[in-house]
Amino acid sequence: MLIKYANYVGSFVSTNQCPPATKPEYAFIGRSNVGKSSLLNMLTKRKALARVSHTPGKTQHINYYHINNTWYLVDLPGYGYAKVSKTQRHKWERFIRNYLNKRENLQCVFLLVDSRIKPQKIDLEFADWMGEMGIPFVLVFTKTDDRKYKPANIETFSAAMLENWAQMPQHFLSSARKSTGRDEILSFIDNLNNNYIPVKE
Repeated sequence: MLIKYANYVGSFVSTNQCPPATKPEYAFIGRSNVGKSSLLNMLTKRKALARVSHTPGKTQHINYYHINNTWYLVDLPGYGYAKVSKTQRHKWERFIRNYLNKRENLQCVFLLVDSRIKPQKIDLEFADWMGEMGIPFVLVFTKTDDRKYKPANIETFSAAMLENWAQMPQHFLSSARKSTGRDEILSFIDNLNNNYIPVKE
């Protein structure tokens, strides 16, 4: 897929504010500071499309980007640790889950997992929740160019998932710095776009 156009649409705090559900969209989510903004910039080849921050919890809204005038890339707030109040974290969780459950044109969620660390309970629980809700998702293991990257962490994560899953969901390895996984992820999205059936109003 060749991305010719990538434009910021807006930031929203509820599904009622989001753009009309007439085009396929793909949501990206993960623990705070997992490298989500860097991955989105890498996929679109726009250095500052999504704001990159070293401060966990920087993304606090549902951020929409219009890609090639045909589909949406959606940046969701990170879950887990963030320097915000417990009340604010619960508020984020409510509207994230509401979006994931009710957005009819959502084609797939990309769940980002840090490849440098051992499996985190919160990532596994979030994957299990999406499975229980019937929300389609794939995994993206980030920061595979980092010297702390350990393939064994991915194997351990897979083993942990298979305790509750019949098979491991599709997954991608990524590096924002080296553009690893870009072609594979965009090809995956392109295939889903080709089979997209518009939501009936």
